[in-house]
Amino acid sequence: MTTSPRILKVSGVEVEVVRKKIKNLHLGVYPPNGRVRVAAPLVVSDAAVRVAVIGKLRWIRKQQTAFKHQPRETQREMVRGESHYYLGRRYRLEIVETKGKCNVTIRRNGIMDLDVRATETAEQRERVLWRWYRERFNELVPPLLEKWQVKLGVKVTTWGVKKMKTQWGSCTSDASRIWLNRELIKKPPECLEYIVVHELIHLLVRHHDERFFALLNRHLPKWMATRKFLNAAPLGHAEWEY
Repeated sequence: MTTSPRILKVSGVEVEVVRKKIKNLHLGVYPPNGRVRVAAPLVVSDAAVRVAVIGKLRWIRKQQTAFKHQPRETQREMVRGESHYYLGRRYRLEIVETKGKCNVTIRRNGIMDLDVRATETAEQRERVLWRWYRERFNELVPPLLEKWQVKLGVKVTTWGVKKMKTQWGSCTSDASRIWLNRELIKKPPECLEYIVVHELIHLLVRHHDERFFALLNRHLPKWMATRKFLNAAPLGHAEWEY
């Protein structure tokens, strides 16, 4: 059982509170804007939540300040010399005019060739790049699923990639379906693997409770460092949080 989110204001800080069938209270501060969220046991009162938040106010404000100053990408203009990312590495964009098929090619010297027609707009160029990114997802994700479904003893029916403004990934456990934030293709491979494992574990444990984190610790001992890196990486021009 999970209650609908409600907002408490504690010393000027808005706190989203969700009550779940869990044993302990969990407090988190999330990018990009330092949203504060508390997952509390069903029996915990608002007064107890306030006390927990007050005890963490200094830490909460420190996290919010860090997110406020976190670097953010500007809207991409899809022009020569612009920086784009793939699997954690930065590439310099080169626009190559072609009369054939539009495509993307990665060169060893840190160049990303975007083969497009001369008449293509910035929006059309961006669509070509994201089509290429999606093809890379289709190469990278199935082996990860094959590996981790066996290790965890779970099975997804479907998976997909989409633009997500609020999460790095999501899981619909009843349908055994997972979604991945398309921005993950820009991050190092271990970040993609961490989110895949995170969402697969939700097929076993719906909430972020002690059992959930015990499974993460067992299978990905360095997951906290990966999450820290992921959440500290430059944010896209679209806002999201995890």
